[in-house]
Amino acid sequence: MSDESRGNSQAVAASPLRVVIYWHMHQPEYRDLRSGEYHLPWTYLHGIKDYVDMAAHLETIPEARAVVNFAPILLVQIDDYARQIQGFLNNSSAIRDPLLAALAGPVLPAANDARMSLIKHCLRANEDRLIKRFPVYQKLTEAAKALENHPEMMLYINDQYLVDLLIWYHLAWMGETVRREDTRIKKLMDKGTGYSLHDRRELTAIIGELMAGIIERYRKLAQAGQVELSMTPYAHPIMPLLLDITSAREAMPEVKLPFLTSYPGGEERVRWHLQKGMETFEHFFGFKAAGCWPSEGSISEATLKILDEAGFRWTASGESVMRNSLNASRIKPKGCLHRPYQFDNSKTTCFFRDDGLSDLIGFTYASWHADDAVANLLHHLENIATACSELDDSVVSIILDGENAWETYPENGYYFLQALYKGIANHPALELTTYSACLDQGTAPKMLSHVVAGSWVYGTFSTWIGDKDKNHAWDMLGEAKRIFDVVMKSGRLDEEHQRRAEHQLAICEGSDWFWWFGDYNPADSVSDFECLFRLHLAHLYQILGEEPPDYLSEVFTHGSGAPAMSGVMRPGQEST
Repeated sequence: MSDESRGNSQAVAASPLRVVIYWHMHQPEYRDLRSGEYHLPWTYLHGIKDYVDMAAHLETIPEARAVVNFAPILLVQIDDYARQIQGFLNNSSAIRDPLLAALAGPVLPAANDARMSLIKHCLRANEDRLIKRFPVYQKLTEAAKALENHPEMMLYINDQYLVDLLIWYHLAWMGETVRREDTRIKKLMDKGTGYSLHDRRELTAIIGELMAGIIERYRKLAQAGQVELSMTPYAHPIMPLLLDITSAREAMPEVKLPFLTSYPGGEERVRWHLQKGMETFEHFFGFKAAGCWPSEGSISEATLKILDEAGFRWTASGESVMRNSLNASRIKPKGCLHRPYQFDNSKTTCFFRDDGLSDLIGFTYASWHADDAVANLLHHLENIATACSELDDSVVSIILDGENAWETYPENGYYFLQALYKGIANHPALELTTYSACLDQGTAPKMLSHVVAGSWVYGTFSTWIGDKDKNHAWDMLGEAKRIFDVVMKSGRLDEEHQRRAEHQLAICEGSDWFWWFGDYNPADSVSDFECLFRLHLAHLYQILGEEPPDYLSEVFTHGSGAPAMSGVMRPGQEST
């Protein structure tokens, strides 16, 4: 939607242009729920780096406004980390994340393969922004890379090296606002090497404090009116595909779909995710969410009807979905495209992402000086304000991942985010606001007679279906759901096992597994998520009292790509 050339960059509209910045935070279920053990540490690492920093920026800039989305299954994991760290520090329970346990516990693994596994994980950080920034950490990683090439040298690696590497890995992942303000972190960084068990315990306590404060900090920001909080369906499923798997053809007529022609009981499952999500959100924040980010901005006509029935005031999706839907509705808007819509007299208003502006933040501005980047963004917004000056209902939506973008920015996006909030909030032609505030101010949506099913990524579902490996995963999930239905109807499960089975099925229905399958993504990430998907499916069969099928013991997808942002983010539109 952005227009670099149109209008005078200094023009001020008669009334300010409403701008909404919408950050979405989500992680899939990384735990094996049988043991409670985490297989990947990304929830707590993003917690201490991104969820903390994003709250801190808003807290220090009172005029800032944002909409922030938390997937309910992420909230559960944040809370679980806070509880398990507190339990460990009180000497009453173990930490169930292997990486965090290695940092915190007095005894490091003795076996070379376990030690090498720890070392390799401590290399999983952005080379330019998180490793090279800290000379001591860089030297430690150089030794680690040499060990990868010469594993026989593990004989000479002592515990102190592992301790120092673990400490620096976590210091590198620490939020920039924490690094600047917490004297304990400054002291640990100044020490450099030779860390003691007390140092490890202190860093663990800091991590515990940060994790324990995340939900409360966002709740207070919401109470203060700076943040509007929203939710997704519980485990972040692609709702349109659960409702009608053939809806993928609306935006991709030639797509090759799985053998699975429809997901059994899909509507019931969508309603389960929404209800469980609403309950979880209210449990942690104390109020009901007015808005729903439909996982990955994925909507369809059937999805919007269910969101309306669930009572959501607003939802959001991608620019390409809007353009496809405008074409299908035979609407040819003139000039300003930045306005909300409703489908078929629904009470749920749908806002649409500006792909150009959002992707500039996600993929371009990281290499710019923060002031230049924000000046460029403001220039785009000024042009949009001029183009939309005759419309009172225009709203520009900047929507993107609030977790992964900052790993490529200097200082975790510290200077950029400070300048971004201040630049928009203090601009006379712009009003930094939230979606509910827009609706409260009388923003009136236009009507769409048709909605073309799609997501914020390319306006299609190609990220989650159509590839042979993604399709194979859908077939595995569909078979597990068929067995689930048979067992549930048999009545042989008690209430506790029924509850566990429903929860485990929800985890398997999450979108992230399908995101990572296929050659496009890096091999390590594909392997991580492929293994977890099969583990979750196998666990579902075991809860149901059924023997897992043999194919769950076989790897079915391998990655070999090197996409932008290592595959954790994608632009809204395909490059041409």
